[in-house]
Amino acid sequence: MHHASIRTADIHRAITFYQLLGFEMEEQFTAGITLACWMTGLTGRIELLQIPEPKATPDCFHDEHYTGYYHLSFDLTEVTDSLPDWLESLETRFAEAHENTPDGVTPLKILLPPTQQMIGTSVYEVAFVADADGLPLEFLRMMKHEQ
Repeated sequence: MHHASIRTADIHRAITFYQLLGFEMEEQFTAGITLACWMTGLTGRIELLQIPEPKATPDCFHDEHYTGYYHLSFDLTEVTDSLPDWLESLETRFAEAHENTPDGVTPLKILLPPTQQMIGTSVYEVAFVADADGLPLEFLRMMKHEQ
């Protein structure tokens, strides 16, 4: 996949959020009349697009009747040995950034704390957080694969 595209109400706030997640700016550009960029990190690429006059983001994580794209998922199996430790470190990074720029960075919002989940024949640690616009992001780490 080349990239996943995310529409945002405030591209600068979104860039800061994804930089705190570990993404780096790859390229900034305009798409029509709006600001846009590609960022790379966590073995993937995202595109952020600032939307003029944005509407409220639907709560696709908690609305069981929502249809459409649900979330982005990042495989951290090669990045960390413990999803809870990784998430705790991320929370600290966001809390420190919030203390330094209270108007620009909000504390990390955890939608689902790390839990173990059987998916097919594999056991994963799984957690969800909300991005700068409230969109759900999933982080998972394979713990064990059954044959």
